[in-house]
Amino acid sequence: MNITLKLYATLSDLLPSGSADNAATINVDEAISLNQIIDQFHVPRELAHLVLINGVFVCETDRDQSGVLKDGDVLAIWPPVAGG
Repeated sequence: MNITLKLYATLSDLLPSGSADNAATINVDEAISLNQIIDQFHVPRELAHLVLINGVFVCETDRDQSGVLKDGDVLAIWPPVAGG
C-alpha cells in the first residue's frame, strides 16, 4: 500500500532523493509498524518526537503496533523543537 511520509525540520534530509515539500510517497507492507518505518528511513527514535497519522498524534508506546496504517494515510514526523 502507498502512504505519504512527511519529515520536517532537520529530518527532511532523510527522505528519498527526489522528494518535494518534505514529503515522499512510499510503498509499505500493511503489517508494518510506525517504528519500522522510522528505522527504515534512519530517523533516530529519540528525534521522532511528534508522530502523527492523518493529523492524529501517536504516542511512543503505540508505535510498535502493526497494521495501524491504511492505504493513502499520511505519516508526519517532527523532531523536538527548541525555542526561546
